[in-house]
Amino acid sequence: MTTRIIYLHGFNSSPASHKARTMDAYMRARGLGHLFACPALPPDPRDAVRVIEADLARKTPNPTFVGSSLGGFYAIHFAERLGARAVLINPAMTPDVGLEAYLGTQKNLYTGATYQLTRADLEGWRAFAVAQPDPERYLLLLETGDEVLDWRDAARKFEGARTVIRDGGDHTLQSFPEHLPRILAFAGIALP
Repeated sequence: MTTRIIYLHGFNSSPASHKARTMDAYMRARGLGHLFACPALPPDPRDAVRVIEADLARKTPNPTFVGSSLGGFYAIHFAERLGARAVLINPAMTPDVGLEAYLGTQKNLYTGATYQLTRADLEGWRAFAVAQPDPERYLLLLETGDEVLDWRDAARKFEGARTVIRDGGDHTLQSFPEHLPRILAFAGIALP
């Protein structure tokens, strides 16, 4: 059974993010665009999970999740819940802790929409956290120059996972385009 890629974007991001557009274009150029989805995730964690569930119910019998930053957090939740695979790109391990400093008014970098980040959101992320993920399910892509998250947190939590760590870079994972063939191979999608 052919898998589909469900790309989950990060905090204050959208399907218009550079990585989402790059992956979509890469897959379309190879005739694989029908195997790519990137739902627009709302800021509320419970709503984001519902959006992902709705996408799964409509068209994804065998997903591989690709999650960047906060999207990586959601990818972990769904990979463990469904027994699926996930590619984690500089993933957020504890958004309930890391995003506490951002409580209050936020603005999506791509849509311009404003909203309130609340303590209820922090509690929502805490409720979806996975204590002991199975490292066999994951491909971990990290850059040591990540200025937002400490890459070592993910490396420790996913010890034993397939892992690529690049020196330098930043939170956007500057090396992302070079990983696209590796991501598709991990997902079991053959390039034409």
